[in-house]
Amino acid sequence: MQTEPVAATPQAGSRAPSLLRQLKDIDARRPDFPGEHLIVFGAGVLLMLAGMRSRTVLRRTVITAAGTALVGRAASGTGGIARVARLVKRLG
Repeated sequence: MQTEPVAATPQAGSRAPSLLRQLKDIDARRPDFPGEHLIVFGAGVLLMLAGMRSRTVLRRTVITAAGTALVGRAASGTGGIARVARLVKRLG
């Protein structure tokens, strides 16, 4: 029994990845302002600490996840913490 490849059909949510990709492209093209990633890192750490102190499990999970996402955002990108680590490594 032979099977033929099925052509990819656009799904109902196919616009969302395209929009997300466009937003990422816009963000990647814009210039960084000084200290941007450090500010985002600090906000992420503060959210993570606030999340760990929350009373309800749902609130703790949501706030900690948001803080973790901000810390990850600060570590990525061209002007992020990864760049600072490379510079420090080169100096040492």
